[in-house]
Amino acid sequence: MNTLDKSNLRNVILEYPNQLKLGQKFAENLHLPKGSFSNLIICGMGGSALPGDLLSSYLQGISNFNLPIYVSRGYHLPKNADQDSLIFISSYSGNTEETLSCLEEAILLGSRNISFCAGGKLEQISKEKNIPVVKYSISFSDFQPRFAATYAFAAMQQVLTNIGLCSRIEKFPAIDSLSIENSGQTLAKKIKDHTPIIYASDKFKSLAKNWKIKINENAKTPAFWNYFPELNHNEMVGFTNPVSDFYIIFLKSENDQPEIRRRMDITRDLYQKKDIACHEIILKGGSYLEEFLFGLSFGDWVSYYLALEYGQDPTPVDMVEDFKKML
Repeated sequence: MNTLDKSNLRNVILEYPNQLKLGQKFAENLHLPKGSFSNLIICGMGGSALPGDLLSSYLQGISNFNLPIYVSRGYHLPKNADQDSLIFISSYSGNTEETLSCLEEAILLGSRNISFCAGGKLEQISKEKNIPVVKYSISFSDFQPRFAATYAFAAMQQVLTNIGLCSRIEKFPAIDSLSIENSGQTLAKKIKDHTPIIYASDKFKSLAKNWKIKINENAKTPAFWNYFPELNHNEMVGFTNPVSDFYIIFLKSENDQPEIRRRMDITRDLYQKKDIACHEIILKGGSYLEEFLFGLSFGDWVSYYLALEYGQDPTPVDMVEDFKKML
């Protein structure tokens, strides 16, 4: 273990993509009466909102799932929340201020609410109000919410299965995270001393966002993300006069629309003419979920080794903790 990695985050990354079955077990015994819902709303912040992004992208690709899905980051429920909403309240710590505020609104609204947490105030309030709780029983010390996304995704999907809104995932893809490690380390060395920007198709925009967040929190350095085709109508123009050392990473799927793949290629060529470094990663897998998990693992390794390149312990997020104390 690297001496900078005091919490052995490397081991967490090795196991991370394959922890879906355990997340599924967390929710297997939570059964609710089946009913009709107006929409699905997932409330969370930071790492606790990431499973909402993944779940939303996954469900939108399922033909038999017809509910509108909203991932809400903030103090308030979206305006389309009503008594018929199915609301997932997600906070790994159970103490996230914004998410607890959404819980209070959901209770007053009288919607169908389910809490997802490892404990804290969210568990306490939920039990007092007879709100079902999916509790994450994860025995890692210094475990960070950003690495609970696959647990939470699988747990949320299983709850939807229990309610009858979608089918159970019988076979999760097994990702060999170790085989991706060297590629992630190599890319981290290239990115060092650059500002990384991650691009993907609309289908994989939550993956690009995940890369950005992991680089921020693990490597403690700025990173940004965007998606096609939207970025071709605005952000691209900003590189007419690039005033920093950027490194553009394209997350590409062979299942992306041909029009999107063509946009990616043209954008890459335009950037390279401006001497902007670009790198393409082909997402490997036989399904959307497998491609997503491959990309997730790749991004984890890049952010992990970029942290080590900068002499940072990748696990703690001291600035976030200091900010919470100041609040």
